[in-house]
Amino acid sequence: MIISVIPKLPFINRDETIFFYVEQLEFELLSDYGDYLIMEKDGVEVHFFSFPSLIPSKSDFMVYVRIDANIESLVASFKSKNPSLKWILDLETKPWGQKEFSLSDPNGTCLTFGQSQ
Repeated sequence: MIISVIPKLPFINRDETIFFYVEQLEFELLSDYGDYLIMEKDGVEVHFFSFPSLIPSKSDFMVYVRIDANIESLVASFKSKNPSLKWILDLETKPWGQKEFSLSDPNGTCLTFGQSQ
């Protein structure tokens, strides 16, 4: 029986990735093996692997993060913590009724956050 799916995302610079996810997105660093990281937020794990040759502007990595409530507060929190975050898409309601916004991590991974209405 499958109990969870855990995304594995690339990182170029370990310290920049830890800073971004821990300080700006409020993840907790659970394990640091140098070239492999494990982080968690609200009971959801994300793993990271070293990919030093990745070119962020050419990255096709992406993950969809579904949240259950208060997406407006999440956007405000992210913007207040770091006004220089690389926003791909501001918060908007999609035709299918989902509220979504997207930003890029330092490695070029697209993080889309969504909440059902």
